[in-house]
Amino acid sequence: MRENIPVIRLRDSSGHLVARDGVVVCFFMRHPHREIAPAVWRAMQAYRRAIPPRALGWYGSPDGDTLPLDDKGWEHLREKMLERPWGDAWTVDLEEGGDGVGGYNIEYRGWRLDAPAFARDENLSCGVTFSFPTEYLLERGPVHLRALALELGRELPFSFGYASLAFVSVRGNWHSARRELLVPLSRYLGLDLYYLDDTSMSIGTQARGAYWLTFLGQPLLGQLGGIDALRGSLSFPEVSFEPMEGERLLLTLGEWPDAIDTERKVDLAQYRALALLLEPHLYEERSGWISQDKDNLRHWLRRLCK
Repeated sequence: MRENIPVIRLRDSSGHLVARDGVVVCFFMRHPHREIAPAVWRAMQAYRRAIPPRALGWYGSPDGDTLPLDDKGWEHLREKMLERPWGDAWTVDLEEGGDGVGGYNIEYRGWRLDAPAFARDENLSCGVTFSFPTEYLLERGPVHLRALALELGRELPFSFGYASLAFVSVRGNWHSARRELLVPLSRYLGLDLYYLDDTSMSIGTQARGAYWLTFLGQPLLGQLGGIDALRGSLSFPEVSFEPMEGERLLLTLGEWPDAIDTERKVDLAQYRALALLLEPHLYEERSGWISQDKDNLRHWLRRLCK
């Protein structure tokens, strides 16, 4: 319920805001950038239409600068996404605020999976994230956000995706937020901590965990036994199943996302049941960027399996 959604603002030792509460929608696709770029671009435009005008104000340039995201900037991004066949990797970072942490952000990491440098790396996956401030969820409600997440994912050939309450930040801030994250990470098990750079290089066609909205595509859905097997394993009244074209599935674990606050009495058996089903298919990140310890990250990804 909405009363279980916390307000979080994390600041570093200098007082700068480095992370905040929000909602993130992520998709991972084990397909080359050139195949999925038009669909990803359409999803970006759908997100742009759904948020307040000019909510996305800045974009990251290749040389590290942050530039105003005006009409010229959007055209530059369109050409970069759709009309530039060269290169082995594509990076897009769109932000609400140029010098702080806003709730509206898009990140995309695309790969030319058949490039010589990547051809034998089965762990790479193109990834895209869309974030929202918590206020967007509270004002428009979970039905709206679920419908929007479904619209964003409908054309994307994802193997895995999700929507969740999350700690929202922007590129370059996560390492500054490590110390501030330790306490809220251990308290709010339902808040996702995402870092697209590392995850897109590690997840392949595997899973990341159990979430309020969990999108399952191929081959992962088949490895789990298909929709009928999941219906039998997740027979909770809160859980709904929505088949999608292309042998894909959207699982919804409840009316509202839940922060799973360990300081309150929680009984979210459906989250644990899905987490246990996915545990054999969870990926291993290549770095321990949360605490510079890979084991800590591994344990955090399996926090709902206990």
